[in-house]
Amino acid sequence: METVKTAAHFPSSLPHMHHLLALLLLVVAVCKLTALIVKRRETLRNLEAFPGPPAHWLFGHVQEFKQDGTELDKVVKWGEQYPFAFQIWFGPFVSFLNIHHPDYVKTLLSTTEPKDDFGYRFIIPWIGDGLLVSSGQKWFRNRRLLTPGFHYDILKPYVKLMSDSAKTMLDKWESYAQTSESFELFEHVSLMTLDSIMKCAFSFVSCFTYINLTVYDLSFLINLRFRVIPYHNNIIFHLSPHGFRFRKAVKVAHHHTEEVIRKRREELKKETELDRIQAKRNLDFLDILLCARDENQHSLSDEDIRAEVDTFMFEGHDTTASGISFILYCLACNPEHQQMCRDEITYALEGKDTIDWEDLSKIPYTTMCIKESLRLYPPVPGIARKITKPLTFFDGRTAAAGSLVGTSVYGIHRNATVWENPNVFDPLRFLPENVSSRSPHAFVPFSAGPRNCIGQTFAMNEMKVVIALTLRRYQLIEDPDRKPKVIPSLVLRSLNGIHIKIKPVDHQP
Repeated sequence: METVKTAAHFPSSLPHMHHLLALLLLVVAVCKLTALIVKRRETLRNLEAFPGPPAHWLFGHVQEFKQDGTELDKVVKWGEQYPFAFQIWFGPFVSFLNIHHPDYVKTLLSTTEPKDDFGYRFIIPWIGDGLLVSSGQKWFRNRRLLTPGFHYDILKPYVKLMSDSAKTMLDKWESYAQTSESFELFEHVSLMTLDSIMKCAFSFVSCFTYINLTVYDLSFLINLRFRVIPYHNNIIFHLSPHGFRFRKAVKVAHHHTEEVIRKRREELKKETELDRIQAKRNLDFLDILLCARDENQHSLSDEDIRAEVDTFMFEGHDTTASGISFILYCLACNPEHQQMCRDEITYALEGKDTIDWEDLSKIPYTTMCIKESLRLYPPVPGIARKITKPLTFFDGRTAAAGSLVGTSVYGIHRNATVWENPNVFDPLRFLPENVSSRSPHAFVPFSAGPRNCIGQTFAMNEMKVVIALTLRRYQLIEDPDRKPKVIPSLVLRSLNGIHIKIKPVDHQP
């Protein structure tokens, strides 16, 4: 009977429980909002020495970045108004100090400060805690263990593999060479760089188109999440259609990575020393990862290895594809420089239809053209750090500990106080005498300092190989009706693709 009475009273207590729950949620929301307001005031106080363009109270500067091909030039314009640095707000609570001058960049990049925990955290579910995003002792240890993977003895055999991948792509272009129609470069180049990195770094052949589409999808979704403020919340993004698509793509990428690692482990069961492996075949990046040992003879964990493979897959494939595509575009737009490169390449190769390691140092003018394109179209348009201690710049202004500091690589490379006629393609900027008179931090396509790109020599070699073989075979022609609309994503891309026309080169005297 007592039980019946209790049950009878239970429904009447539900409204009270609902009220208590609602009150609790309200208190949590108020506390959260209060914390965010306090954080905003602290950010304003920390960066008050760095004025910036007016920001909307709710959206900040997000509405200024319309993903229409104009936003990077807008950052350059703001740089003209606010020398050295200015604030950019993403919503009402997150602000970056955007720096765009070599003297400021030198101060930041000479440190080992970690990458920011705002934008980079969106990429971690994909690439893990690899060299790109790790910090502290883990970053220092892994950087030291991975450095042997980029020694010239390891890189030297890659040139032939890069050449093979490039030739496969150029063979496919024969159909375009027979017409006067333009075609989109980036997709072709991206497949080629994926083919190349799989052969060079992992000695592995896979379903390139499928994996390439996965990488493209992940890049798009991470960039979308950065721009859509509600998606910064893990729960909201997880429940969204884009979150589902992201998790599906991550699963595909991780499955591919695990397959690459599994197959190599099987091969290395009998050999665990690099010298013995090298006696049988050329070493690659994956060999270095699996055989690496620190001073205590500790190896990298399975999680570490997967993170570094995924990181190198992204950084060594997508960024290089961006760089090569824009180099070819620049040469198409500048036929006089293109012909000078072609003449140099023809002389260096001495009639060969391929390029060898020794030839890479024989094309200095082509190398200057590559660097000038990387200046105008840096594959990674920006870098960000979260500083752990106050950072004082050369003009006496200080960013407080905890500040998010973004390096606008695109902004530095087009800074009119550093580069004369910054929007003009002029390879002579990279003559040795001109380089020596300029700050080394004026040109940072591979970042700089202790956290610079570990694979920059690999990337430069691949760009030289592809450009040399392309110019030897085809004349590149601009399509004036289809100029790229450049947008910052994880790498520099074009909203409408990168289009050129080609025709065969006549090698007859």
